Amino acid sequence: MKITLKDGSSKQYDQAMSVYDIALDISEGLARAACMGEVDGEPVDLRTVVDKDATVNILTFDSDEGKKAYRHTCSHVLAEAVKNLYPEAKLAIGPSIDTGFYYDFDIPPLSREDLDKIEGEMKKIIKKGDKIKRFTMPRDEAIQMYKDKGEDYKVQLIEDLPEGEEISFYQQGEFVELCAGPHLMSTKPIKAFKLTSSSGAYWRGDEKNKMLTRIYGTAYTKKDELNDYLEYLADIKNRDHNKLGREMELFTTVDVVGQGLPLFMPKGAKIIQKLQRWIEDTEDNEWGYVRTRTPYMAKSTLYKISDHWYHYKDGMFLLGYDNIDDVMSAEDKSKEVRGVQDLNLIEHDEDADVFALRPMTCPFQYYVYKARQHSYRDLPYRMGETSTLFRNEQAGEMHGLTRVRQFTISEGHLVCTPEQVNEEFKNCVELAKFCLTTLGIEEDVTYRFSKWDPEDADKYLGTAEDWDRVQDAMRNILDEIGLEYTEAAGEAAFYGPKLDLQAKNVYGKEDTIITIQLDMFLAERYDMYYIDSDGERKRPYIIHRTSIGCYERTLAWMIEKHSGKFPTWLCPEQVRVLPVSEKFSEYAESVRAELRRNGVDVTLDNSSERIGYKIRAAQMEKIPYMLVVGAKESEDGTVSVRSRFAGDEGVKPLAEFVSSICEEIRTKEFRKETKNEDSSEAKN
Repeated sequence: MKITLKDGSSKQYDQAMSVYDIALDISEGLARAACMGEVDGEPVDLRTVVDKDATVNILTFDSDEGKKAYRHTCSHVLAEAVKNLYPEAKLAIGPSIDTGFYYDFDIPPLSREDLDKIEGEMKKIIKKGDKIKRFTMPRDEAIQMYKDKGEDYKVQLIEDLPEGEEISFYQQGEFVELCAGPHLMSTKPIKAFKLTSSSGAYWRGDEKNKMLTRIYGTAYTKKDELNDYLEYLADIKNRDHNKLGREMELFTTVDVVGQGLPLFMPKGAKIIQKLQRWIEDTEDNEWGYVRTRTPYMAKSTLYKISDHWYHYKDGMFLLGYDNIDDVMSAEDKSKEVRGVQDLNLIEHDEDADVFALRPMTCPFQYYVYKARQHSYRDLPYRMGETSTLFRNEQAGEMHGLTRVRQFTISEGHLVCTPEQVNEEFKNCVELAKFCLTTLGIEEDVTYRFSKWDPEDADKYLGTAEDWDRVQDAMRNILDEIGLEYTEAAGEAAFYGPKLDLQAKNVYGKEDTIITIQLDMFLAERYDMYYIDSDGERKRPYIIHRTSIGCYERTLAWMIEKHSGKFPTWLCPEQVRVLPVSEKFSEYAESVRAELRRNGVDVTLDNSSERIGYKIRAAQMEKIPYMLVVGAKESEDGTVSVRSRFAGDEGVKPLAEFVSSICEEIRTKEFRKETKNEDSSEAKN
């Protein structure tokens, strides 16, 4: 048989050969480094036998697929170690992931000391170097084997496999694991690994299921690479907004308030206030928006008109009936608690009006538009609102500020004629890019064209022809702009395609930061129209968009991107005045007053601490400017300027510093750091 290799060369064999044997025939070094293979483009196990002409590629750890096989093998070693140390533990799943691997166990929570103990057991297993063997088993026998072992989760996994599916296992020593593979030939090649953390995880990601213990780890072929990754992990943990934001006293959470309901402390509230004022002024003064203010709740009828009710009801907070007497018996009324009905406890009429907290603002703004008649001359009609929204996120999905149950967005809806759609959509993209650039996070954003899924057409309004027409129009707009984007089927809103601006947090998890949607159906649902130049009523197009997205999520990304070092204009404290001693407090107060008169957020450190301590404290709080004042400065009307950006900037007249910082704030300049802020003076 003829085996064609990746480089185009070929080898002839008289008998069937495993992928591993082919690698060994090429070179012993390649065989030692091999993690898996590809046969005719399909990923396969090294044990796979090739018995006919084929193209074969040997994959090492240097490839993404090779890394997965290597790390997946390490997850099996982890499972064996846990079973050795905790025989009562039940096994769930243990896949490889982009950063390493994890395994879910039905076992009590683990400490760092427990993880270190497990690592020690893993090293013993790896040192033994057991060969890893693959075998299959009939479905009924496999189920019975795991029932005998009390491995309930494995039984569920097998039972959920399609009839006729091959049930394969990998065995290392006495340990057997249900797995499709591929895997290494033995545990011996695993050179460097680390268990990085442990957390809770619901079985199959469903909060209705039992909470399991998930152990995360990573593995490399070289210790230096592992050490580099661990250093990287330490850095991103320090930049995690959920940690850093609390340390900086920007926000906190309290169990008695509820999960996904952050409390913004004065500094965090100040940042949100500045962001909101900037966005509202920018939209209204520079981009022609009118501002609306609409209720936080509405009757279910409002959402039924658009079909939002049927798509979002499970994620909405339901409050109670509009007319409770019409739908509740006397017995049911006894279940009322402080005027709010628990809709899960009572039988109710699906057609009755139920009040719900709003998960979106669009239907409200439609009625603002409908409040008076509009002609084509009034369009585009751009409505903007700082909208507080409510979505009943699953407990396991919430994290810090990136996914919460109450959040605020810069929401907007543009009502326009068909001829205006292209220009208005482009302007929405331009506004979003402007906002992200000003905040210093535009370079980390990717663009996703989210389309409908014709295989699941019942999810969407309209016909295939409607969707093809609008998606083609939107693709043309994106191409005209020159955006680099990916396309994703099934990610569209039920009423139209959208452009999603995606960003990753420090751990690599991607979320949508800004969305711009093209709506082709809801104007008709809500009977929206305008009078065209021919005097006829016409249906407008609607663009749903945000300019900065969710304030909470955007703040989280800024904390992580900039390690909490916000641009001066956005800082809750922009300047701190530091008198060298109490003798200069009066001058320091006059400096503070002058800055406040010019709109600068400034504080005065009048403590009795030494000046080096005061500087260091201000640096730790990431304050942009520190103004040191002593005898010389008091006499000359100057300030000694230290900044987060350049360290010691020298002595400047107070008026000059006031002018420069006001200009920096006005232009929203994003100064880059050019010098380590930890100077020798600050250490004294």
